[in-house]
Amino acid sequence: MLKIGVLGVGHLGKFHLNNWQTIEDTTIVGFFDPNDENALGVAEKYNLKRYTDAEELIKACDAIDIVAPTTSHFELCKLAIRNGKHVFVEKPLANTLDEARELVKLTKEANIKFQVGHVERFNPAFLALKEHKLQPMFIEVHRLAQFNPRGTDVSVILDLMIHDIDIILSLVKSNVKFISANGVAVMSDTPDIANVRIEFDNGCVANLTSSRISMKKMRKMRLFQKDAYIGIDFLEKKAEIIKLNTPTDKNVFTFDIETNNGKKTIAIANPIVEDGNAIKMELEEFKRSIVTDSDTTVTVVDGFRAMEVAHQILEKINSGSLV
Repeated sequence: MLKIGVLGVGHLGKFHLNNWQTIEDTTIVGFFDPNDENALGVAEKYNLKRYTDAEELIKACDAIDIVAPTTSHFELCKLAIRNGKHVFVEKPLANTLDEARELVKLTKEANIKFQVGHVERFNPAFLALKEHKLQPMFIEVHRLAQFNPRGTDVSVILDLMIHDIDIILSLVKSNVKFISANGVAVMSDTPDIANVRIEFDNGCVANLTSSRISMKKMRKMRLFQKDAYIGIDFLEKKAEIIKLNTPTDKNVFTFDIETNNGKKTIAIANPIVEDGNAIKMELEEFKRSIVTDSDTTVTVVDGFRAMEVAHQILEKINSGSLV
């Protein structure tokens, strides 16, 4: 039985508590949250022990799930690692790049399992494309959300866009060559809307737009590669593949078009998207990595790389430079 401690039981932390309670061979030892009113409500509702000292909880567990504000990620992660505990921490990995870099170092030295909560890696629409060869050379992303004061302790880059940065870095096996960015702080003290262009050494280009002041929600990614277009709707959990020649997928609609190079067959496939709870899946993946002593899907290095690109974007925005 894997003993779990949850640090931070706010809005997202409660989702984590609900999911841990349904995962086999795990037990929640207790939780830590400095907010007395919230903590008392959680202790009563979930019948869990509230710890008022984070390290005391950490020492009582095998693994720690950190769902606290970003500003406290570093200290809590460091405390868990130094006590030899496995760590799951919500994105972004840390508040600063120096903190993230230090966590990479500490994790390697401690030889523990560390997973970063980039939950879109477990979105059913993205998972539905796992068997397809994704080698995009042009990427277009729109991630739009309505304004919510929760989460504005960090910029829209670290709050929303970092999801797409992580996905893109997992797909494009090349170094970042050039970044241009523009962003505006409208409702908070940090950018609430941003547009970014990332160029990679292999020629791939990614255009990303993120906003937390939109009138409607949207979480779409479009991938263009040789002979194919792939659309992913993370919000509606749908995927679409349009390509030349007939793919092996089931439920494929095809039609022919005349081109300057003769007749071409266009195939449209809608991969079957299985129902799934992305948060539960990422927590189960964390548990699996501990039990089987294998790598996590989203490692501490992945979390650092996403943060590194995010901070390069923020530097461009803050300097007002496009070079």
